[in-house]
Amino acid sequence: MTSELLHDVSLVLATITTGLVAGVFYAFACSVMIALRGVEDRTFIEVMQRINAAIQNGWFAASFMGALLFTIVVMAVDLLSGRGIPVQVVAAFVLYVLALIMTFRVNIPLNNQLDAAGGPDRIADPAGARGRFEATWNLWNVLRALASTASFGSLCWALML
Repeated sequence: MTSELLHDVSLVLATITTGLVAGVFYAFACSVMIALRGVEDRTFIEVMQRINAAIQNGWFAASFMGALLFTIVVMAVDLLSGRGIPVQVVAAFVLYVLALIMTFRVNIPLNNQLDAAGGPDRIADPAGARGRFEATWNLWNVLRALASTASFGSLCWALML
């Protein structure tokens, strides 16, 4: 595979996978979490625990990590070919890494805390468990949705060039 073809294929795959991840975060921000606002605390906890378990699958992992890896491949190919890395690709990388940092530093630990609370029927204070989770998780999810969407936009811009 020529470096030009590897660059083009990797850029398309980086754009697609980043868009998929941005879409997941966006869907949570504008539909899933809004829908869950009106449910009872134990129901909220049960649904979030199920989502947290279900999202740990190969399809999501391929997009989630693929976005980072394909962007790195684009930058490496550009660097090794002597072309220089387009600023849009660098911006996409930085923004996606920012989304990953938010995910690993805030959202996943909150998911783990909610899981550690136990089954919703055994939690003595479900309102407290939900209260320690919901607002903070939602805020950081919106922020990572914005960062990953901006990353996706930067990759789209790079594709246009």
